[in-house]
Amino acid sequence: MDASADAIIREAGLRVTATRVAVLDALRSRPHATADDVFAGIRDVLPATSMQSVYNALGDFVGAGLAARIEPAGHPGMFELRVGDNHHHVVCRQCGRVDDVDCVVGAAPCLHAPAGSGFTIETAEVTFWGVCPDCRATS
Repeated sequence: MDASADAIIREAGLRVTATRVAVLDALRSRPHATADDVFAGIRDVLPATSMQSVYNALGDFVGAGLAARIEPAGHPGMFELRVGDNHHHVVCRQCGRVDDVDCVVGAAPCLHAPAGSGFTIETAEVTFWGVCPDCRATS
């Protein structure tokens, strides 16, 4: 994503605001950020920004398809800019680190639901759980 934050936000059909630019920049620098992470990351740049403004910007980004919200079990909701490729996630059980994993079997939706459900499957969410290299090295 080399385009300017302004251009990305406009292309998503949203109005450019200082909060949206700061939130986008925070997500660019920290994939899988919680709303609290984003707020902490922009507080120095935009001291007058509220947590509600961060939530609003994140919600706008998700609604416009610019960001995705993921919710690994037992973890707060996280936001990422990697959208549209049906990738999956791996979560460290010790430190909570979340990384992306490319689609594990062929093209989207990567998995096939049992026949007879009547559903047209569009995506599959897969979360792998384990221990990250950093935690393995320290244990």
